Amino acid sequence: MSQKSSNRKKASLPLSGPQRHVVDTLLIIVGSFIIALGFNLFFLPNGIASGGVSGISVLTEAWFGMEPAFTQWALNIPLFILGILLLGKNYGIRSLLGSVVLPLFVYLTKDWPLPTSNPLLASIYGGIAVGLGIGIVYRGRGSTGGLTTLAQIIQKYSGLSFSLCVVILDGSVILLAACTLSLEKALYALVGLYVTGKVIDAIELGFNYSKVAYIISDHIEPITAAVLKDLDRGCTKLNATGGYTGTDRTVLMVVIGQSETTRLKTLVQSVDPEAFVIISNAHEVLGEGFKLQGS
Repeated sequence: MSQKSSNRKKASLPLSGPQRHVVDTLLIIVGSFIIALGFNLFFLPNGIASGGVSGISVLTEAWFGMEPAFTQWALNIPLFILGILLLGKNYGIRSLLGSVVLPLFVYLTKDWPLPTSNPLLASIYGGIAVGLGIGIVYRGRGSTGGLTTLAQIIQKYSGLSFSLCVVILDGSVILLAACTLSLEKALYALVGLYVTGKVIDAIELGFNYSKVAYIISDHIEPITAAVLKDLDRGCTKLNATGGYTGTDRTVLMVVIGQSETTRLKTLVQSVDPEAFVIISNAHEVLGEGFKLQGS
């Protein structure tokens, strides 16, 4: 390792053992609390049933006046037991806390003052809050149970992809909302569901993307030397064959931070102005100079 590499921001060591379990538990609790806020402050008062058990509880509240927290417990507990029986004990351990705590927080925050009665704002900010909470729960290697459990069971026994099972189940809830509440509320629910998915991706993959660059040039060696010396980044040489010419050549792959993108382009152009450079986002990079796995 070079001296310059020691100046990089070092990744913290991944947690393990009891520390990891404590952190996971806290993340699941905090995430569940944020989900409950998004549900009670935005989705429920505006009749937005954006899929899942929470969406079903919105419908039962509208139809029968049933307390949403009770509906969620009534569905989560049988699904939790079913998950243990069909998916194994490991699933149950990861899902028990979220399945119990989330409805509890929904019940405890049911009378909090509402920030808005605008359904569009509610669908957007409710989606942000729920997505943030779910992402935090996933970071804690947990689950909030519900229809996610049912989707995993369907996936296991039907051969369908997990994402398709989730779409079918959430879509059924939204379709039911369209038929029994209103088409407009179902459209708002779709907005909320879309925002939720995007926020979950952002939390799981991170906001600070790294970049991966592929460099094709007739001057690979001087570019490699410049990357190693000036950027202090490692690089990998990939063997490739030109599709048109059929000639063998080397492609240089370099992973860099966002702030280093301009420096890399300038460096490559100074060596070979005709170099072909492809730069794309790398959502997660594990290893030296970047974050460690499990952190």
